[in-house]
Parts: sequence; structure tokens; C-alpha cells
Amino acid sequence: MKPSLSQAFGRNFLGASPLWYKQIILAFLIINPIVLVVLGPFVAGWLLIIEFIFTLAMALKCYPLQPGGLLAIEAVVLGLTTPEGVYTEVSHNIEVILLLMFMVAGIYFMKDMLLFIFNKLLVKVKSKVVISLIFSFSAALLSAFLDALTVTAVLISVGVGFYSVYHKAASGQSSNKAHDHGKDDSILPVNNEDLNEFRSFLRDLLMHGAVGTALGGVSTLVGEPQNLLIAKVAGWDFIEFFLYVAPVSMPVLVCGLLTVVVLEKTAWFDYGAQLPDTVRDILNNFEKEESQKHTNKTKAQLIVQGVVAIILVLSLAFHVAEVGLVGLMVIVLLTSFNGIIEEHRIGHAFVESLPFTALLVVFFTIVSVIHSQHLFQPVIDVVLNMPTDRQPIMLFIANGLLSAISDNVFVATVYINEIKAALDAGTITREHFDTLAIAVNTGTNLPSVATPNGQAAFLFLLTSAIAPLLRLSYGKMVWMALPYTIVLSIVGGLCVAYLL
Repeated sequence: MKPSLSQAFGRNFLGASPLWYKQIILAFLIINPIVLVVLGPFVAGWLLIIEFIFTLAMALKCYPLQPGGLLAIEAVVLGLTTPEGVYTEVSHNIEVILLLMFMVAGIYFMKDMLLFIFNKLLVKVKSKVVISLIFSFSAALLSAFLDALTVTAVLISVGVGFYSVYHKAASGQSSNKAHDHGKDDSILPVNNEDLNEFRSFLRDLLMHGAVGTALGGVSTLVGEPQNLLIAKVAGWDFIEFFLYVAPVSMPVLVCGLLTVVVLEKTAWFDYGAQLPDTVRDILNNFEKEESQKHTNKTKAQLIVQGVVAIILVLSLAFHVAEVGLVGLMVIVLLTSFNGIIEEHRIGHAFVESLPFTALLVVFFTIVSVIHSQHLFQPVIDVVLNMPTDRQPIMLFIANGLLSAISDNVFVATVYINEIKAALDAGTITREHFDTLAIAVNTGTNLPSVATPNGQAAFLFLLTSAIAPLLRLSYGKMVWMALPYTIVLSIVGGLCVAYLL
């Protein structure tokens, strides 16, 4: 029996997502105007934030762009923000958008080299603790000089590469045959247990690496977008920024790496999965096969990727241009010297980044609502009216809590401008301003690992191609990040309170 026209509309709405999910989104859209009229824009704004976080939490049921986008459109229609306000937020974050558009695509063209390097690591290093520390420390080190999103793109590319290699083998297919690693229909029953263990193993490494980006990103001027913003307002150069933040960032880094060891040794919070021997053998055979296949052409391509990787690191470390523009340079260099000149081959590189770029613009719409309705103002007022000696730790806590539900760049912008205004008015001293600026920086970087929407790198990981493959849901990310949230928040808070 053919569905009626109304049934067809219902089935088409949000596609294959569950009926209960569709009903909840429709309920949100109906309730919001009522709440706005009855309770006012402040309450309606906070309700909108909660609803948007729900769409992120249900990312595996439906990509958040559609339901989140509907909520964002409704927010503009209801006057909770304006198109001009949205455009202002987007333009303020153009660096992040350019980064996603071009840098992530640039990393795509380096995947052969990355897979080659990390495959050797996985095969050679037998200790899960050691390989976890390598992932975490490498991510921290790279994030300190590059960018957390760039490093996360590398982690995702490596994860997808490993997963696809084993998934194809577990399906009983030859390595040279096309294969869809997103479907488990062809997995041989004997390999199901190893596949699930391998998923857990990769999930552990990606979470260690993702948290590593926060550990390193907090410590330098170029580590996170808000760091550069804070440094500009404070007038700090690269070395000054590092030295000012080091009393907090260095103890946190050490404790973060110790947390990696504890989690892997105890297997708490779903960590501790080991690489099955059968998987290790397959990856080892894959490495040998790939080495045997290497012709002068493929060797030349790997050399080009290595040289461009060095250019990339130097360009970002010395900040020769905005990160996104460096990414575009990487695309041009890699495609030019490796003979990738067909449009459809270049287009594949953007498949991963552009959906998230669109989602991020939707996210900036929600941030614009926060800004327009002054939703964080009560918290700001309370903190800045506290006694001077309590302000640093309370700023750290307030920034952490607000960053976990909002955008840490936005939160940092609000707070750094407020304390700069207090400095200009003579309310606080320059020394106290520096202390508060450190609290703002560390507060927006460290406790915000609590949720995927707290940091763009975490949100990118949640909505990437690797998340559904590894069963990495919003709830799973929150759970696996919880021990890090506790350690980073407590250690960071104690350092802010007693070492500044």
C-alpha cells in the first residue's frame, strides 16, 4: 500500500532517524515560540541551548546540521538573534571556517604518509600504555605549535585508515578490491569479536589524542583560537604567553599524561582495550604488502608528502599566514606534485570537512543568540563583583562551565574584554589583569573537555566519519572524557589558585 502524501512528508522529514526523535524536534519547534511569549527571550534562549546540545548528543541518530539548523532558523525568525548578528559571529570566526575548509582537505592528501608512519608504530610498539602515551603526547606537542583541529584531522585520517584495512580483511575481501567499511553485513562471524575489540582500541587512542590536543593547545599563543585573542588583548608575544601560562599548563600536562597511564592500567571508563593479535598480523601484512607495492612513483609521492608536512609545520609554527590559507597551500602543493589534477579526485578531500563547516556556522548562530540575549551576563557580573583574591579561581570555574556548553572562543572574548575594560577603568592593576587573563585562557581550554561541544576538536571528532564506525557517541565521549575533566579541572584550578 502506497503511503499517503502526509505520510510521505512525515517519512521524508529527517529521513531515517527514529520517529521519537522526529517528534521531539517538532516539539522543540512548537514549544520555543510559546516559551518566548510566556517566559521571555532569556528563558527561550537558554532552552534553545539545551535543545541544540540534545541534537549534538543524538548525532548518531541524525547528523546535527539538520535539526540544529532548523532550531537556528527558528531563532532568527523569532528575533532571538538577527541575520546581521549571525554574520558577525561567522566573520569573527572566519579563521576556523577557513581552517576546516582547507586544512582538513589538505590532511586528506597526506593520508598515505600518515598511515605508513602510524602503521609502523602500531605494529612495532606492543605496549598499549606506550602507544597511548605516544598518541597523547604527540597530539599535545603538535597542538602547541599547529592547531587542535588540524591535529584531530590527522587522528581521524589515521583511525579511518586502520579501520578500513582491518574491516576489509575481516570481510574476507582482497586488499585490492573496493570495499564499504561503513557496513558490517559482510563481516565473517569469526571476526566479530576482534572487530569490536579493535573498535575499542582505536576509540581509546582517539580519545587520548583528542584530550592531548587540549593539553598542548592551552600552552601557546597559536594552540587555540582564543589564545591568540587573549594574547592580543594582553599584549603578550609567543614566549611571554608560554611563560605566563606555564605554571598552570605544565603541571596539567604532566597530570594529563599520568592519567593516560592510570586509565590504561586500570581499564576504567572503558579504556584498556588491547590490539588483537589477528588484527596486528593483518596490519603487519598490510605494511609488508604496501612496501612491496612501492614503485618509484609511490616513493616520490611519499617524499612529496613528507616535504610538504615539514613546510606545513614550519608555516604554522611561525604563523606565516592564517591556518586555513596554509591549508590551501598544502592542497595546491600536494595535488600539483603528486599528479592529482582531476576535479572529482580533489572533491573527495572536502567530503569530510564541509558538513562540519556548515554545522559550525549553525553553532555560531546559537552563539549569536547567547550574545544577543546576554545569557551569560549574570554569571559574568557575579564573578567580577567578587573579592579580588577569589576572582582568578572563580573565573577559571565560570569559564570552564560556560565553555562546556557554549563556544570557548566566544566565552574567552566576553571575559577578556570585560577584564580589559576593568583595567582601562583603573578598577584592577596590570598584575591582577595578567592573572585573570591566565585564568580565562586555562578556564576555556581545560574544563571544556567535558563535552564534545566544549571544544571544536571534540565536536569535529564526534561528527566525523570515524565516530559511527567506532560507536563513539556523545554520551560515550562524555564518559571517556570524564576522568580527564576531573583531573584537568582540579589540577588547573589548584594551579590558578596557588601558583599564579
